[in-house]
Amino acid sequence: MMFHVQSDVSLKPFNTFGVEVKARWFVEAHNDSDVRDALAWASEKNIEVLVVGGGSNLLLTGDIDALVLRMASRGIRITHEDCGGAIVEAEAGEPWHPFVQDMLARGLSGLENLSLIPGTVGAAPMQNIGAYGVEIKDVFHSLVALDRQTGELREFALQDCAFGYRDSVFKHQVGRWLILRVRFKLSFAATLHLDYGPVRQRLQEQGIEQPTPIHVSRAICAIRSEKLPDPAVLGNAGSFFKNPVVPAELAGRIKQEHPGLVAYPQAGGQVKLAAGWLIEQAGWKGFREGDAGVHALQSLVLVNYGAATGLELLKLAQRIQADILERFGVSLEMEPNLY
Repeated sequence: MMFHVQSDVSLKPFNTFGVEVKARWFVEAHNDSDVRDALAWASEKNIEVLVVGGGSNLLLTGDIDALVLRMASRGIRITHEDCGGAIVEAEAGEPWHPFVQDMLARGLSGLENLSLIPGTVGAAPMQNIGAYGVEIKDVFHSLVALDRQTGELREFALQDCAFGYRDSVFKHQVGRWLILRVRFKLSFAATLHLDYGPVRQRLQEQGIEQPTPIHVSRAICAIRSEKLPDPAVLGNAGSFFKNPVVPAELAGRIKQEHPGLVAYPQAGGQVKLAAGWLIEQAGWKGFREGDAGVHALQSLVLVNYGAATGLELLKLAQRIQADILERFGVSLEMEPNLY
């Protein structure tokens, strides 16, 4: 086999929390052949496989007694182009933010609101990543995934992915689909999304009256850098909890007691609440116990100050969940995958 399986490999460089755990076996896949060889190797030895990308949506709570398969495939191709836009295909291992910047440099818009999100292209559809009013589903064209049950390749169109808020079919069929490459439908004519969060305000402060996609990307990068810690400096996995969607009646009761409640009406008589606001109101913002803590500037982000274990971070998250449920009657769901 061309690929090389390593044993007892530290996963600290491969998870943005910077948690120190080891993989019993580890291999990097640079192409489809590597993926198939790794899966065949694991199957022959009856070993489980954990597929990772950038490790930005993981909380590792102990050593992994499995083959950790890191997707490291690279490559960007334009599969169709006309005067209106292009369909761009990127390999699963492409780092997300550089891919976004590459598209903007080519004059293609649609991804600018998703700037500076950590992770890889292949992981992006898994949880339908979103920020500042845009989600993957808004720019998604299709993807190619390997069916680990049959070994066959399958094309997924938009309607096949069952995208929802931080959700997709790939999250519900865990271990079956391995995303190899993703295609995006991007445009040369920009349709900017400026009304979510402080994006428009930031552009106005900069005196930009007719913003371009690149202006929007830069503004969002600046906003994210101010609010969210750089994983290279302070270990984290971005937003740790999903914004909960609750019945309007419950939101109304909370608002009576807390007039400053941050809430967004949804379809079907539901209301989306800002999880960060709930956590901050409960007094968790800036909390630290040992090296596990809640970020001082963004209460939605759990951080590793250096030597926190995955279990310590998990226990902190569970304490926050229990407190929010007791105070507000709201259940918070964790975003990262736990292993």
